Amino acid sequence: MRLYPAVDILGGSAVRLVQGDYGASTVYHEDPLAAARAMSEQGARYLHVVDLDGARSGAPANLSHLRRITDALEVPVQYGGGLRSAQAVRDALAAGASRAILGTAALSDPDLLGEVLAEHGADRVLVSVDARDGCVATAGWTRSGELGPREAIERLRAAGVERFVYTNVDRDGMLQGPDLEEVRAIAAAVGGGSVLYSGGIGELGDLEALARLRAPGLAGVIVGKALYERRFTVAEAQAALSA
Repeated sequence: MRLYPAVDILGGSAVRLVQGDYGASTVYHEDPLAAARAMSEQGARYLHVVDLDGARSGAPANLSHLRRITDALEVPVQYGGGLRSAQAVRDALAAGASRAILGTAALSDPDLLGEVLAEHGADRVLVSVDARDGCVATAGWTRSGELGPREAIERLRAAGVERFVYTNVDRDGMLQGPDLEEVRAIAAAVGGGSVLYSGGIGELGDLEALARLRAPGLAGVIVGKALYERRFTVAEAQAALSA
């Protein structure tokens, strides 16, 4: 499995939220490039960059920071947040993202999803399914709907989506570990596709437990706060996921 250190951008800084709460953010780097560079220098092979301003407003707000990161570093970057139009996806990829991440627009706008998949291919387009209280969270995690995450994934798979990001918002930023049975169920729901898990990673044992699942659909793990809080290094995390 692959490790994806997270760089979440809010108000021009690299931050982490707690359970998706924009009012409970901690700034770890004033400059997102500094955060990305620190992860790269530790040996990160991939980066997960989220435009929190864009996720909340509905349109990308930090493409300039994405461009700075991709210009300065050779690490592949996947980018999401506010990508709710075909042009926004084009702009993210043009700014250097190797893969673009759609949110709930992929569910609410099937025409958009079809256009983006046709234009860029299922390899370069991920869809993020984020769950709060057992339902898919929308509008940058600020609202919850009624659709369950597994049902959402099944619908999206039928529409041609192959790659997913799944976040348990209730666990995000809490450092209390993942729900392994939930992860197993989500990995099974993607069928022949793949999913990156995010939410609650707090220690190396959490990564080792995910690796031991040997779930065929589980392709990687996104880690943010635990790395910023120096609970383990990038190298240690990669070794745990490779065990």
